[in-house]
Amino acid sequence: MMDLAERKGLLEGIDARTSVAGSNKMEILLFSLGTRETFGINVFKVREVGRTPHITKTPNMPRGVEGLISLRGNVIPVLSLISFLEHKEQPREHGKTMMVAEYSKRTLGFLVHEVDRIIRVDWERVKAPESVLSSNQGLITAITELDDGKLVSILDVEQILANAFGEALIVDIQRANVADDVGMFFADDSIVARRKIVEVLDRLGVKHKHATNGAEAWGRLQAIAAQASQSGASVRDEIRLILVDAEMPEMDGYVLTKNIKGDARFAGIPVVMHSSLSSEANHAMGKAVGVDAYVAKFDAEVLADTLRPLLER
Repeated sequence: MMDLAERKGLLEGIDARTSVAGSNKMEILLFSLGTRETFGINVFKVREVGRTPHITKTPNMPRGVEGLISLRGNVIPVLSLISFLEHKEQPREHGKTMMVAEYSKRTLGFLVHEVDRIIRVDWERVKAPESVLSSNQGLITAITELDDGKLVSILDVEQILANAFGEALIVDIQRANVADDVGMFFADDSIVARRKIVEVLDRLGVKHKHATNGAEAWGRLQAIAAQASQSGASVRDEIRLILVDAEMPEMDGYVLTKNIKGDARFAGIPVVMHSSLSSEANHAMGKAVGVDAYVAKFDAEVLADTLRPLLER
């Protein structure tokens, strides 16, 4: 299997790609599933692309999981993405190309029809899908439009992972030693991620408010700060910590973090980035905009252990 950079010659160096942080831009790898629709995935999630190798069929695999392959000494599951999406259109030849994706500390193979190219888009042009637009609501986390007017559906890989293998179980989490009125704010566009974050925060015993994208989060945070200023209070009296996703429509977590860190009203409030993008490059991007901690999705215990001392200080 060829490395993505060798196959497409489109990936920039780590330093150049890290410079995207704070620019409110993302790089999307475009691909098709054998239908007329165009799909996209954040290029940081894709490790390599190549022809589909031999897949070993195994019994009792979840729906959509085609089997297993051995990749450089590691055995990884291979998922057929078309199996998770509802399509009236009969796909053409499917599964001849495989993307190896790395996210949420997992490595998976995704079968697709073919890979097109990598594009860079402004997050402002990436919108949450309306329920009337897609029967795959929940699996499509965002929609963007190309210069030629074609729409690109960006997949919610967290939801696909949960559909295939079930949601991560949350075991015993110790409550945080905080007052009853201590709260925090989080932003995440993934339905399954928001549900799991709420479960962790409830077990920590922390009040919370949330937003479903960065632009909405920044608007709500500004409103909270304005109200606090009018009453002579500190924002920290209401919000002890802010948790942000990296990938969000309209405004990503990097720009949101820059806005928070650049506003004196939020001084002393730590920002934790919680993302399925777990590579060193993404950690560097978070550090570049001033995040106080970076947690890879989704390990409930690690998330709780990261948040607890920041909430208690």
